[in-house]
Amino acid sequence: MDRILVVDDEERIRTIIKKYAEFEGYDVTEAANGIEAVQICKEQDFDLIVLDIMMPELDGFSTCKKIRENKDIPIIMLSARGEEYDKIHGFELGIDDYVVKPFSPRELTMRIKAVLARRNAGTNSKDGHEVFDAEGLHIDFTGRIVTVDGKPVSMTPKEYDLLFYMVKNKGFALTREKLITDVWGYDYYGDDRTLDTHIKLLRSSLGEYRKFLVTLRGVGYRFEA
Repeated sequence: MDRILVVDDEERIRTIIKKYAEFEGYDVTEAANGIEAVQICKEQDFDLIVLDIMMPELDGFSTCKKIRENKDIPIIMLSARGEEYDKIHGFELGIDDYVVKPFSPRELTMRIKAVLARRNAGTNSKDGHEVFDAEGLHIDFTGRIVTVDGKPVSMTPKEYDLLFYMVKNKGFALTREKLITDVWGYDYYGDDRTLDTHIKLLRSSLGEYRKFLVTLRGVGYRFEA
């Protein structure tokens, strides 16, 4: 059973999220503020955190930083504000999703499922390393190592970033815009043909396992293994 920590200074919000999450089979723990959340995370392990931004004493951004100092836990941020700055800042901190209040509890639970699915799809842990294996393709995310049929593959840093991102989002249709935004960054203003070039390089590097990089005409790409 996946464990979720819900952090929000509004008890009503925590109660609603907990009700829907428990209905979906999740084990839910609550925290009324950022300081409490940081302390709980030091003592317990969670599979995902739903974290409000606007909280007294320690806001969501600061809470995220403190938690990430010790643990890499997927985080979905909640905010009553939908400003682009908040979203960008959140994603720069490494959050996995961003939901603006007021939100649909059902939509939030679907986002929770999606984030957990992306994190768990095809990955496991070996000797403390997060790895992915499919046929003869082996990816060590922690060590940034890719091997094809036992032979190491040398790639550029951006190729690694693109491949790792697509594998961690295995099975999801990724638009060209999303790939460019999430891999190259919000401040990237280059030609989107750069993406196509890197996909071609990846396919060349992966050999017969290029079949895992599926082109979605008019949309983007999907990693399917």
